Amino acid sequence: MNPRRLVAATVVLLGTAAARPILETPAGTIIGSVVDGVEYYRGIPYAHPPIGPLRLKPPVRLERLGTFNATGFGPSCPQMAFQESPPLFNEVVTNPVVERALFLGAALGNEGEDCLTISIMRPEGTSKDARLPVLFWLHGGGFEIGSSQPYNASVLVPRGVAQGRPFILVSVNYRLGGFGFLGGKELLAEGSTNLGLLDQRMALEWVAHNIAGFGGDPDAVTIWGESAGALSVFDHLTLYDGDNTYNGRPLFRAGIMNSGSILLADPVDGPKAQAVFDTVVEAANCSAHPTLDKVACLRETDYQKFLAATNSVPIFMSYSALALSYMPRPDGKILTASGEALAKAGKIARVPIIVGNMEDEGTISSIFQANITTENMLVSYLNDVIFPGATRKDIAALVSTYPYNNGTVGSPFGTGTMNQAYPQFKRLAAIIGDVFFILMRRAFLDMLPASMPAWSFQAAFERGTPILGTFHTSDLPRIFYGSDDASRAMQDRYIAFVTSLDPNSGISGSAGYRTSWPKWKESQQLLEFGANSTRLIPDDFRVSSFEYIQANLDNLHQ
Repeated sequence: MNPRRLVAATVVLLGTAAARPILETPAGTIIGSVVDGVEYYRGIPYAHPPIGPLRLKPPVRLERLGTFNATGFGPSCPQMAFQESPPLFNEVVTNPVVERALFLGAALGNEGEDCLTISIMRPEGTSKDARLPVLFWLHGGGFEIGSSQPYNASVLVPRGVAQGRPFILVSVNYRLGGFGFLGGKELLAEGSTNLGLLDQRMALEWVAHNIAGFGGDPDAVTIWGESAGALSVFDHLTLYDGDNTYNGRPLFRAGIMNSGSILLADPVDGPKAQAVFDTVVEAANCSAHPTLDKVACLRETDYQKFLAATNSVPIFMSYSALALSYMPRPDGKILTASGEALAKAGKIARVPIIVGNMEDEGTISSIFQANITTENMLVSYLNDVIFPGATRKDIAALVSTYPYNNGTVGSPFGTGTMNQAYPQFKRLAAIIGDVFFILMRRAFLDMLPASMPAWSFQAAFERGTPILGTFHTSDLPRIFYGSDDASRAMQDRYIAFVTSLDPNSGISGSAGYRTSWPKWKESQQLLEFGANSTRLIPDDFRVSSFEYIQANLDNLHQ
């Protein structure tokens, strides 16, 4: 099964096209397109192609393009390949809700290393001096797959216009997998680590230079991401010890994190990152090159061979779940420490944020492990695969906070004995969801200084989805393309936040969706987005699990 085939028709732009707009910007003369009231300027290069000697190097700024036709997509960045498709996976993706959400962000069209592009989407006819707020989108995909291509502004931008709150949507490609997040002491020594984050940062700098030419306000940028994109937002809050300035001005004034906050990471030259580097080097036949050092050999390796070598380690959509092969890691310069250490030390850009989760974040990552049938096997799996730096005693203590109770406790939550796909499924799904997303979000919020405004949410609008509940990525089709009241409720909160820095400002949707949303520090309450209404719920569930996670962050690194 090739999951990417499932997205072939998800994001075709339909509607009536108008005359092509032409803009003069510092980057060059940009030719765009118009569809149904939205101007699209797509696939604009923001850095030199990271190929040949620039492979595995920090991005190099592209100063000027001349005249550029931005009416089509550029290539997606190289993707990791799905390595397994077990029966349970094949079963759940036949549900149209799951299929559309899970593969919405998959890469479309061509892939290639010359992929560092940015797309700008604005209301039709925006004047150059409009100074509209900017929403800067970072796609997810476990730092291994994904693309900016599937995410268009056909719903969000017109909705902002209809509310008298116009804004500009920006989306960006960044290097993935071994092209963007390969670690190892060899790359650390030459300063070539966390390249995908540096790509994102350079795209933000491009916005600072050029967005005024599109009618945008470089002083009113909100960075927004989902999953790996949300983790990237956190990283940009803590990059360079929280210094988010460029040429003396902040690159962004706010952040939104859907399904992501802190990713507990060992150093870029630690045992796991080094093992991944060594595996890739071996697969590329560079481990004993007679004349080149290992990194030089990787740079000279044929593209397809290097791509295959980067795929020689597990992908996140596999038995390894969220034991990521590639991810941002502390390198002493870009990320000076692991995320929790930086947050606790206050080394974070103090801007308003929204951070939230799906109710059942861990279910989609737990459909690959059907061989786990006992508690002993569950502990072994978590210790051997997910948290190898912890002791077995540590992991057993974590698991004990999720009692089995004949399969009635676990994720999808609130479903009794239903949805127990295999004997330990709901426990594993709860643990993965909490450690990587839900309870880590609470721990992150607890670390924030009181001066940093933060609102938090839980989405529960897909309750009733068999096996998965309100699963990871289930918010994306609603936010980008939904037209029902539940989808509009989330869209409107984000539009309010982007344009006013207050998600309560001017909310006037359908009755049942106008709940006043307090800051988390004031109430420790979540705004729950349900299928039929919003409501406030206390952020105090699974207390014993939270207390264990909060007290044992060092044991949960990877």
